[in-house]
Amino acid sequence: MKETTLGVAIITRNAAARLAECLASVAFADQIVVVDSGSTDATVDIARRHGAVVIEHTDWPGFGPQKNRALDALGTDWVLSIDADEIVSPELAASIRATIATPAAPTADVYAVDRLSSFCGQWVHHSGWYPDWIPRLFRRGSARFSDDLVHERLVFDGPSARLAGKLLHHSYEDFESVLRKLDAYSTAGAQQRYAAGKRGGLAKAVPRAAWAFVRTYLLRRGFLDGRTGFMIALFNAQTVYYRFLKLGHLHDAQRR
Repeated sequence: MKETTLGVAIITRNAAARLAECLASVAFADQIVVVDSGSTDATVDIARRHGAVVIEHTDWPGFGPQKNRALDALGTDWVLSIDADEIVSPELAASIRATIATPAAPTADVYAVDRLSSFCGQWVHHSGWYPDWIPRLFRRGSARFSDDLVHERLVFDGPSARLAGKLLHHSYEDFESVLRKLDAYSTAGAQQRYAAGKRGGLAKAVPRAAWAFVRTYLLRRGFLDGRTGFMIALFNAQTVYYRFLKLGHLHDAQRR
C-alpha cells in the first residue's frame, strides 16, 4: 500500500530570523516548498540548506495568491500550510503524522491547529488572539486560500476537525516589526477595501479605531494580558485608523 505523503507550503520575504527553526520543526515532511518574494537576507540560503524547494518570484500578488502558488507546487497527498515565523511543536508534529499515516485515521479533509502567538516576546492568552483554532492541514485539492491581499483565509467545504498540540507563532518579534506590519497591513487593507468599492476617511477612521481598542482590550479581555494586552489593543486601533485614513486618501487621489 502506498504511503501517504505530506508537503509543507511556506511563503517568505526576509524571514531569516525564524526560518531555520520553522523548517527544522517540519523536517518529518516528505516535501517542503518555499515561495520567496525577493528576500535580501539569508532566507533563500536557509531554505535550501534545509532541503526545501525554493521558488522565487519578483512580484507580490498578495498573501492569498502567494500561498496558493506554494500549494500548486506540491504534489503530496496532504498539505500543511504554515508561516515562516511559526513553529510546529513536537506534540503537533506527532498528531499530524498519526492522523495521515493510516488511511482509516483521518475523520475530515481539513484539520485546524491550536495556534499560540507571541507579541514582543510575550505569549498572548486573551485579546482575541487565543484560543485561535486555524485550519492549516488538508488533503491536497480539498482547500485553497482566498485571493485576499491580507488576512487571507482557507476556503473549503464541510467541517474541519482539530489536532492536538500547539503551533507556536512568533508574530511580532520587536517594536520595529510591529511598526512595519502596522504600515503594511493598513496599506493592504485599504487597497483591498478600495478595490471592493468601500469608503474611508477621518470620519470613519476615528470611531472604528476607538471601537477596535474597546473590543480588544475590554470585550476580548486584553486587560488580562497586562501591558502586552494594552499594546495589542493600541496596535489594533492604529491599524484600523490608518487603514480607513489611507482608504480615504485613495479616493481623494482618484478625484484629482
